Amino acid sequence: MNKTAPRDISIVIPIYNEAENIEPMVREIQAAFQGRAESYEVIFVDDASNDESPAVLRRQTLETDVVRCLRHRRNFGQSAAVATGFRAARGEWIGTLDGDGQNDPADLPRMLDEARRLGVDCVTGVRAKRQDNFIRKLSSRIANGFRNWATGDRVSDSGCGVRVVRAACVGELPVFNGLHRFMPTLLRAKSYTVSEFPVNHRPRLRGVSKYGVHNRLWRGIRDCFGVRWFVARAVPAERVDAGQEREQERQ
Repeated sequence: MNKTAPRDISIVIPIYNEAENIEPMVREIQAAFQGRAESYEVIFVDDASNDESPAVLRRQTLETDVVRCLRHRRNFGQSAAVATGFRAARGEWIGTLDGDGQNDPADLPRMLDEARRLGVDCVTGVRAKRQDNFIRKLSSRIANGFRNWATGDRVSDSGCGVRVVRAACVGELPVFNGLHRFMPTLLRAKSYTVSEFPVNHRPRLRGVSKYGVHNRLWRGIRDCFGVRWFVARAVPAERVDAGQEREQERQ
């Protein structure tokens, strides 16, 4: 398969020191899309890992024609990695997964079907049974409630990394540290439509978590004030008069 050809869906996965999770994720994604009509690509964005991740990724790009790899020149954070993947994506749709293996790639085809069925711009996951410790669950619950209060939005699980979004929408999103936690709210602020979908969540089996209370809870709460300003000032993305555009095309 030509790696430069357009795809139906691009799957963006930000990673930092996740060497043990890369190959299992590729196999699971291949299994999830096996037998389906969609063409797909898997874009790993390596946020300057210092473990064996670069070597594993190089091997994957040689062994399979669906895997692409981009590497940051230094560690910029998860949101920057997601934005880099968005910019490089060749798919009509973009799916996202966290790099820790806790997301189930099998959810992506179902979410893509749901987005098409409902005619929405984005389907965002809600972890039905979180496989995290009490502290992480509690900090996420507090942060999620505060985000909804601060932004005026209602998102059941803003920290869930499994999403499917039309590629045409992500170009309107501002890039900042915290983007990945606020995507549903930012998309709605731009007048895009977002629906929620229950997804599987699994315990981390390999590697070490990069997040704790400090960089998940307090930083997320601080970001809320910036997003609140953006929501209040955002300009809708669909700004062209569609009727006039169609009339010009007929002429």
